[in-house]
Parts: sequence; structure tokens; C-alpha cells
Amino acid sequence: MTISTSEAPAAPQASTASEPSPEGPSASGWSALASPAEAGPWPRPVPQRDIAEERLHRKRKLAAAYRIFAKLGLAEGLSGHITARDPELTDHFWVNRFGLDFSRITVSNLLLVNGRGEIVQGQPPLNPAAFAIHSQIHAARPDVVGAAHTHSPYGRALSVLGEPLHPISQDVCVFYRQHVVDDEYNGVAQTAQEGQRIARALGPHKLAILRNHGLLTVGTTVEAAAYLFIAAERAAHTQLVAAAAGPLRLLDHEIASATAGQGRSDAGARWAFDALYEIIVEEQPDLLT
Repeated sequence: MTISTSEAPAAPQASTASEPSPEGPSASGWSALASPAEAGPWPRPVPQRDIAEERLHRKRKLAAAYRIFAKLGLAEGLSGHITARDPELTDHFWVNRFGLDFSRITVSNLLLVNGRGEIVQGQPPLNPAAFAIHSQIHAARPDVVGAAHTHSPYGRALSVLGEPLHPISQDVCVFYRQHVVDDEYNGVAQTAQEGQRIARALGPHKLAILRNHGLLTVGTTVEAAAYLFIAAERAAHTQLVAAAAGPLRLLDHEIASATAGQGRSDAGARWAFDALYEIIVEEQPDLLT
């Protein structure tokens, strides 16, 4: 069931280091600004990075995302995966080594996987479901840098109902008409065909609620994809609690659309992730090794 029919976004351009205008950044300009969680004055441009620096940046954010998910209780045994597209080998992505708990992921034990499912760097094994799903998401969506999918408790519960996230609060409006309910479940995703089906169901959106399975989010950065997953999980929790208490009072289309427009940029999700990133690195600095 499609919640939005918006056009698929174009692939992102490289960030620039130009100064923001004195009047403040435009809606599109926010994405090029560093988050207030980072040291130094704000707003300020995201620093220019060469390929090696950008690769390390994505791997650090990816390892931190796994640790944050573990801390928030979003993991389910060995199920689930978060990926980061490589900035140079764009048909390759970084992912966790299968068999390691999210709480033990580090930069050095991430795997680099190519489009054929071969491990180019890192120690096997690779989760077949991670490759089946994420390889097809990254292939279908050139704008996507990060993708996240785990079997989190409230997202999984919502997926059983086959319902979308309704516009019932300010926070959930980031997903208004930007998510889908994939109403088909065919067992554990093990094939490219199933990954392609999930990618088609996701379409141009930020979030897919996979029936009887869980949530899947994507973003133009690893940070955005990870925080959007956290936001979707919390939104699912809120909706389930509210629905159990009584009838839902939905925001009307005009208000929901306006609220969505005020917070839809991936920059906001990236900044929210960076605030968590500072905490997890301080608490668990080994993740950067």
C-alpha cells in the first residue's frame, strides 16, 4: 500500500564548503551545514573530504549506528543490518560481519561487499539476507548512502497490523506521504529477486513497513538512515500505545503536510544522529578502532 506517489529523488551532489548566506540557509542549503553537535560555531559548512576521508567518515558513523541500535534495544539476536555505500566503489557497500552482536561492531570489523555478494575487505561471514536486501536497495536508489533494517519490537508489532504510520503527532509527520506498507511477506529474504521486490515496494520513499517483518529506512547519509529508523520505531511505539488507549485523532492533510515540510530534510536526522554519536563515542571509544 503506497502512502506517497512522489518522484524518486536525484542522486546527491558532492557537498561544498561555501558559507551560508547572512539571511540563513535555504531549505536545500541545510544539508550542506554541519550539525550543532559538532565542535565549533554553527551553522557552518560540512568540511570537504577526499575519498579516503569520506570512506572513514561513513565507516565511523556506521559502526556507531550499530552501537546506538544495541544501546536502544533495536537489535534482535543476529538479525538486522545497516549499510553504507562506499564513496568510490559505488556498487559496493559496508556492512556488519554476520555473527557479531551490534554492541561489538567496530570500524575494523566491517565488511566491504561488492554487487555480486563477494567480500572485498573484511573477515567472513556475510549475512545472506543483508546482501539480498541492501544490494538491491543501493542498486535501485542512487541517492541512498545509508540503509537500516532490524527486527525492532514496535516496528515489528506495527508491521503485523499492516497499518501505515498515521499523522498523529508532530514527530511522525516526517514520514507523512513518505513511507509505504509492503503488504507481501515471502519468508526470510535470501534471493536477489526478493531484494528487488522490497526495493520496488520502497520506491522513492524514506521508510518501508515490511509486513510481518519490521521497518526499513534509507537516507542520503548513514546518519540520516539510522536516525530515521530510530524515529520510525518511536513513532510506531507511540501509535500502538495511543491506539490501545482510544481512537486516534489524526492531523488533517494541510497541517500534516506543512509540518512535514518543516522537518523533512535529511539534515535534521543527520544532526539528531550526531548528538547520539558524540555520546556513544565518549562511552564506547573502541568502536572507532
